[in-house]
Amino acid sequence: MSRRRRSVQAALFVAFVVVPLLEIYLLVQVGQVIGAGWTIALLLLDAVLGTWLIKHEGARAWRALREALESGRMPATEIADGALILVGGTLMLAPGFITDAFGVLLIMPFTRPVFRRLLAATVARRLLPGVLDVRRPGPGPAEGPVVRGEVIDDE
Repeated sequence: MSRRRRSVQAALFVAFVVVPLLEIYLLVQVGQVIGAGWTIALLLLDAVLGTWLIKHEGARAWRALREALESGRMPATEIADGALILVGGTLMLAPGFITDAFGVLLIMPFTRPVFRRLLAATVARRLLPGVLDVRRPGPGPAEGPVVRGEVIDDE
């Protein structure tokens, strides 16, 4: 089995077995401390706050995407923000405090840049394998000075 396949299987195991078990454990612990009713109320409040946050940040991301397209520039940041808000919103749909906390981190405008950089690095690694590998020599002269200039094609 390849290393990549083992990594995917481990990530799926964590996502579908470990995280739900941790969510159940945390919900039971919170319920024992503050009571079942208050725990449910806290989850409902969390859902309402999450819905408002997704709507607010989603609308902001949509406006930024439209502005980027109207100005004729590549909306890479805006697309990444939209993807992160979508994933964060999906996590907010799952009942539990751990997924909600991680979802909020993906949605908040002051924490999203950290995850945007992680997303960009992951996408670059997947789309451009070997390009970011510093052990492989790239094209160009092996030594000598770099001369800045302009290439003019007479043809």
